[in-house]
Amino acid sequence: MRRLLIGVVTVLAVLLAGCSTRSDSKNAGTEDKEPAKASASAAAAGGADFGTLKDVCGKGETKDGSTQGVTAKDIKTGVFTDVGFNKTPDFVDAAKVFTSWCNDNGGINGRKLTPVTHDAKLLEVRQRMQQACKEDFALVGGAAALDGLGVKDRLKCLLPNFAAQSSLPPAIGSDLQVVGSGPYADYFQYAGLYKWLIDEKYPSSAKSVGIISGDSPVTKMMTAQFKESIAQLGGKVSYTELYPATGVSDWTPYAQSIKNKKVKGLVFLGDFSSLAKLEQSLTSLGYAPDWIDSNSNSYGDPFVKLAGSALKTQHNYAELFATAPLETSSPTTDKIKQLYAKYAPDAKVSYLSLRAFASWLLFATSARDCAELTRTCVHENATKNTGWTAGGIQAPFDLSKLQTPDTCYSIVEATPEGWKPADFKPDKGSYRCDAPAVKYRGKYVEPATLADVGKSMSDVK
Repeated sequence: MRRLLIGVVTVLAVLLAGCSTRSDSKNAGTEDKEPAKASASAAAAGGADFGTLKDVCGKGETKDGSTQGVTAKDIKTGVFTDVGFNKTPDFVDAAKVFTSWCNDNGGINGRKLTPVTHDAKLLEVRQRMQQACKEDFALVGGAAALDGLGVKDRLKCLLPNFAAQSSLPPAIGSDLQVVGSGPYADYFQYAGLYKWLIDEKYPSSAKSVGIISGDSPVTKMMTAQFKESIAQLGGKVSYTELYPATGVSDWTPYAQSIKNKKVKGLVFLGDFSSLAKLEQSLTSLGYAPDWIDSNSNSYGDPFVKLAGSALKTQHNYAELFATAPLETSSPTTDKIKQLYAKYAPDAKVSYLSLRAFASWLLFATSARDCAELTRTCVHENATKNTGWTAGGIQAPFDLSKLQTPDTCYSIVEATPEGWKPADFKPDKGSYRCDAPAVKYRGKYVEPATLADVGKSMSDVK
């Protein structure tokens, strides 16, 4: 999801969902692989399998690699984060948990995974990317809110990125980047959610949709994308409003305007703490739209606590793309929780944890199947997956067609008791798979390519 205002700078944090079924026979169960002997620690964590993925990690014979970041003993992987700014350690925690589990099971064919944290602190993306370019084999399981600032530096040094999410143009859809599912540079990512909201759940809201967004060039572009996409889905944006990126001390005037305009569906392009305050003001005025798209940035306990009693009357929904909600028990989410309990007992499993794990699994299985560990091999193996589910974390996604939107999605609803799956009529387990393809008609920022920096895939080693 590309929708998060942080501090005095409007930034957007995109939540993805990854998908994965391995396209080779190992994970389909038709070819056996000699299992590595797990240590006692690994055995306690359930061995080297993860859901439908078999022998994700294991021992092997290794030698010094010919690629930066690869030795006979380890693989150095960079993990981007903004933890120094937003105090959210999800990506760092996920890297610790996954690599500890993988290394206990033998690593990647005997090589240990060595994660290196690159804290962009919101505004230091280029500095951290330039550091990663000098040290890392690949970037895995992380993200930076302003990732678009460092994408050309990454492409110049031919550094693959297995990102947990991608936030801004021109990083979205850029070359040498593989994200489990979306986002897409040319397509509206929330088509499933909006089709359900304005066509089925609340059809009377279709012609009375409002958008409130922070005042920045990025959110202005997003407002235009939402307006044209909602129109393609049969709706109409009848009200738009900007609020200062520096914050709002009193949300009552905005709430009053929403009430006066009789907004029935509200899209909020900003941070969830501001949305919680707006909803409290709406509740004080005795007004509630039919629905509010609070987006997946709000998916977690903090928003529920901030919104408080307002959630008794305000109806908040968030699309998790093709990721199964944490509230739904499954072998994969249960395993992640077990691994966290073992390797990071003080950390909390979040939606971002799932996204990061999906990225680590994609990298690990792609690297595992390389006869010689190179960036080209890992990237090519990843993009051969035509039904990637990350072992069962997400609905299947075709990574061989990264700019083709998926049809599957999941929706959650916020309640005073916490988040829960919405009644959106899933037809494939936790997912519904009928999202229409809504292509942007306007001209927006293009994804960065290797050609933009004078490179091509033949330069990648």
